[in-house]
Amino acid sequence: MSSAFSAFVILGSLGSLLIFFLILQMNRTGNKPGQTTGHSYDGIEEYDNPLPSWWYWGFMLTIVYGLGYLAYYPGLGNFPGLSGWTQVGQLEAEQALADERYGPIFAQYREVPLAELATDTVAMKMGRRLFSNNCAVCHGSAATGSFGFPNLTDEEWIWGGDAAAIESTILHGRNAAMPAWQNAMSDQGVKAVTEQVLRLAGREVDVALADEGKAHFGMYCAGCHGADGTGNVLFGAPNLTNEIWLYGQSRMRIEQVIKHGRNGMMPAFDVRLGADKVHILAAYVQSLKKK
Repeated sequence: MSSAFSAFVILGSLGSLLIFFLILQMNRTGNKPGQTTGHSYDGIEEYDNPLPSWWYWGFMLTIVYGLGYLAYYPGLGNFPGLSGWTQVGQLEAEQALADERYGPIFAQYREVPLAELATDTVAMKMGRRLFSNNCAVCHGSAATGSFGFPNLTDEEWIWGGDAAAIESTILHGRNAAMPAWQNAMSDQGVKAVTEQVLRLAGREVDVALADEGKAHFGMYCAGCHGADGTGNVLFGAPNLTNEIWLYGQSRMRIEQVIKHGRNGMMPAFDVRLGADKVHILAAYVQSLKKK
């Protein structure tokens, strides 16, 4: 945080404790012990007596405890605290302890081929748990995907569906980039290429417009998607002939993608999960399409 905000936090915290202390001191003794203050309600009179000693010292102990806590832990702005404790350090310590305890359980499956691992009930329970905690937020609890996130239960794999490709995708992530072509093609060119894409997918189209789009497709699109539109896993370019598309199949959706492009990103899990867990997770993901 900034120095100014840090100073605000320090002054606010210590100032609050000082105010509490002063209030306690002001109420430690009464002005007229044993006498009433003149206040009466329902026949009950208020006496001007000091705070009970146990109450006073109890409050004092909480103030002392607060000062000690703020000195030991990082509770005063940018002051790190005498202990050097951080929430990141606490997390890393707990993760290291968990890895030490559970790491050997995952490591025993490291050299087992994915196809064989997919038949291991215990390993697949681990894989399902890993998937639920790390993947379901994007791909769905049933792994069927959603708009912009691929379905993992079919045979369509943009970056390849073999064991090595799946494990590499989870470990290192993927970054896909579909450039925007509006400036290069113009609106008319975008409409024409859209018709050509729909024709490749077997849809009814305006043939004359699709023929016009075929030339644009060969110039701008074939380099990634191939002349026949069947895609290229090397670039993560999807197959345009089967309508299994992440961003929709309507003319409007296709035009939008061609005009403005797309930037898809699959995060890397090598640091978060490690190779042993990723190996089990990859086996689970590969087993989904077989089901």
